[in-house]
Amino acid sequence: MLSHLSNPLHLPTRRLLITGSCEYSTRVLKVFSDSKSAEFVAGATSSAQFPRFNHRLPEVIVTGRANVGKSSLFNAVLGRNSLLHTSKKAGRTRQLNFYRVGAEPGKLILVDAPGYGARGRPEWGEMFDEYLQTRQELRRVYILFNAKHGLNSYDKEMLTHLSSLMFTPRGTQPWTLQSVITKADTIPLDDIPTVINKLRKEIYDVAPLCLRPIVTSTEMKPPFGIDQLRENIIDACGLSKTTL
Repeated sequence: MLSHLSNPLHLPTRRLLITGSCEYSTRVLKVFSDSKSAEFVAGATSSAQFPRFNHRLPEVIVTGRANVGKSSLFNAVLGRNSLLHTSKKAGRTRQLNFYRVGAEPGKLILVDAPGYGARGRPEWGEMFDEYLQTRQELRRVYILFNAKHGLNSYDKEMLTHLSSLMFTPRGTQPWTLQSVITKADTIPLDDIPTVINKLRKEIYDVAPLCLRPIVTSTEMKPPFGIDQLRENIIDACGLSKTTL
């Protein structure tokens, strides 16, 4: 890892290379600016425990291989240091955790799912699939990949699986699939284009309908890609100026 990657002078170059833009709308401020408004509201260890909220807010769910940086990333997205528990020990998240985003009654719900892979459990996968196949509020699934480690067989299997579930009958509201690359700070600056393009191709080859990856890092100062991810969540949930 190169220490100069934390230098803000490098951020415009990286952002323009990866996203093509440095501008973000004021919608981000309206949803994510107040860190105190995001809070844990429910947990579920089975489909019978999936919560029902009085206000049917749009939901997004986050998945990824264990220790991909899921909790750190979405703590940054929500503007909190430890709302989602972070741990170096894989498999810490063992249920679906529901977080309300925005002051009461809220703007959307973010759902944190257990990690998949060698340390995943069949019952976690079954609960995750049940959620995807039955939750009418679901708008987008975010699948995370570590920039340094790339895709392995578990990642490719999950991409294939998610692609098949996108067309499972579940009513009139479909959901979309969005890839996110984490820990971009672990890649030397000169290697960024090659690494990102390789990951983009691998993702596309396995799941052509998966949306183009958002590249992020929570270790850079300031964190990189967070506002772009926030914008993406807002768009996924259909939060227009009129709804905000």
